[in-house]
Amino acid sequence: MGKLDGKVAIITGAAQGMGASHAQRFIEEGAKVVITDLNEGGGRRLADELGENALFLQHDVTSPADWRRVVHEAEETFGPVTVLVNNAGVLGPISETVEFAEEEYLKVCAINQHSQFYGMKAVIPSMRKAGGGAIVNISSTAGLVSIVGAPNIAYVGSKFASRGMTKHAAVQYGPDNIRVNSVHPGYIKTPMMAAATDESGGGIAAQVPLRRMSEPEEVSSLVLFLACEGSSYISGMEHVIDGGLTAQ
Repeated sequence: MGKLDGKVAIITGAAQGMGASHAQRFIEEGAKVVITDLNEGGGRRLADELGENALFLQHDVTSPADWRRVVHEAEETFGPVTVLVNNAGVLGPISETVEFAEEEYLKVCAINQHSQFYGMKAVIPSMRKAGGGAIVNISSTAGLVSIVGAPNIAYVGSKFASRGMTKHAAVQYGPDNIRVNSVHPGYIKTPMMAAATDESGGGIAAQVPLRRMSEPEEVSSLVLFLACEGSSYISGMEHVIDGGLTAQ
């Protein structure tokens, strides 16, 4: 049996990178997965590759109304939602705080922080109907410490906010058998990281005690664990996957 047999999951930002890796792993472990992203072409291609247990929905994670639509369609197609992976996120422009444009600040916070609130608000009633569930909020090592080279203050602030919202929701909805955890990746080999660094990762890898960047699949193994019954007594915690970066 798969570790996620009988589970219905929504994974945001899943057309590429870590989100796509999470979706593939969830399908392999028996889940029915709703893949959401603004990238319609990439999302539909992935859903087609993953087969009948995957559904793609184009989704603006900064829209509460869009969240309500996604949850409704997930329930209509697969049943009550039991897993949410709030994966969608952006880095934003590299900028000093005093030069950072207000509109960019609001955009980064809307995608990285507000979307996780909207997602939890929309999904928790469905999880209550199902008798419980698991929420995994993707934060960052920049949600633990201010990493040298972090792109901007909004990115760091939104990732810290993800961590705090995770703890609050875990305490509030534990009695409903809903577990909420945050994942804090370090440097991961994704298209977003490649675009931000414009390098193969050699310079970044030198900063990491394990001397390499992580593959998306390694993060997916952690997300899978937090979504399945193997972590049934783990809630409200930060789970760091950074090759020892923040241990220095």
